[in-house]
Amino acid sequence: MSATPADPAVLAPHQRWLILAAAFLAWMFAGLEISLFILIHRQMMIGVSYPLRLDEAEITRWFAWFQAAFLFGAAAGGWLFGMLGDRFGRRLGLGLAVLCYSLWTLACFPAATIKGLIIFRFLACLGIGGVWPNAVALTVEAMPNVSRPLIAGILGAAANVGFVLMGAIGYFFAITVDDWRWTLLVGATPALLGFLTLFAIPESPRWLSTRKATAAAASSPMREVFRRPLLYRTLLGIGLGAVPVVGTAANANWLVPWSDQVAEERSKSAEVNSKVAKKPADARVKAKTQMTRSGGAIFGSLLGGIVASLIGRRWSYFLISLATFLISTYIFTMLDPENPQFQWFAFLLGFAGVTYFGWLPLFLPELFPTRVRSTGAGISFNTGRVVAGIVVLSAGFLIERFGGNYRLVGFWSGMIYVVGMLIIWLAPRSSRQLED
Repeated sequence: MSATPADPAVLAPHQRWLILAAAFLAWMFAGLEISLFILIHRQMMIGVSYPLRLDEAEITRWFAWFQAAFLFGAAAGGWLFGMLGDRFGRRLGLGLAVLCYSLWTLACFPAATIKGLIIFRFLACLGIGGVWPNAVALTVEAMPNVSRPLIAGILGAAANVGFVLMGAIGYFFAITVDDWRWTLLVGATPALLGFLTLFAIPESPRWLSTRKATAAAASSPMREVFRRPLLYRTLLGIGLGAVPVVGTAANANWLVPWSDQVAEERSKSAEVNSKVAKKPADARVKAKTQMTRSGGAIFGSLLGGIVASLIGRRWSYFLISLATFLISTYIFTMLDPENPQFQWFAFLLGFAGVTYFGWLPLFLPELFPTRVRSTGAGISFNTGRVVAGIVVLSAGFLIERFGGNYRLVGFWSGMIYVVGMLIIWLAPRSSRQLED
């Protein structure tokens, strides 16, 4: 039988690899955008608030607000751009999402107030949330004969490559109170990728084949995923997606500002003991922690889908949760950023905790048919960000109450991994194929 225009086989090999490259780069730069505000936070807060001086508790509280802006924005963007991808095409959804996070990050450049930065950050994160469901759906639908665990691992690793890239930029080019806005220009550069995606990347053949049937059904993807028979799958996906998102945002991400805080305290202590002019804190310490954790995350996310295919969806998720819980607990109870073991265990936390993000691109698309795949996967992955935003804000207020004690909040936020060890047993026993 000859291939029809709707058959994925009609895509030339170079078109398939072009789709994979676009999806990888879009999610990689989204990772760069996610890590950007974590890396520059202290210098940004001090610089924007000058001549007022913020204490440690205030800096931490604003960190929580910026994290919440990212999480709430990404959640809304996942819903919005997921529906856009199901209605009008994966390519359009992906390209517009990249333009969204790039151009709104550029809008942060002239912002003169903390509240203005938070608003622009929220708008940029709409695009960050919108990239994931469209990148995953476009890739798995365009490359049906390529190992899905391999694709899941590649896409899972992409964001972490962006984390390492931003960490390397911050390590080799100083980010200071007087000179931090240039990083926002770096965050705007993916706009070129957004335009190329809109005009040079082929559409998902599988989406094209179901477009007429979906239009005839005249059903809203959002309504469909919250109705039977898909409701259970959606709620399960939300729960499984929430654990790693909350774990990253409300647990592992504290390692970077904690490292920066300790470096600042060390600088002040050296000033008191030596009775000489204070030397500025080493701005590379936080960048090193980000690179170390994200370096481990690259390897972990590459293996997530492969491990799931070898030992099963449920056991792999359970073991990922157990390992991440043990490592996080050890770091926040037994170590501090000055301990020689800290960077090694930051690497391990990145490796274990981000293995989830190689598992999710494999499992979540299996839950939903093609007509609602972007919407379902986007809601599953991004609704957890709403929960994470609430947790992060609560953690920020707790850290402020306890005078900037990252250790205490890091320990308690690590309990989210125990939740993961429990809810995974609600998932199906066997793997499922993508369905139309």
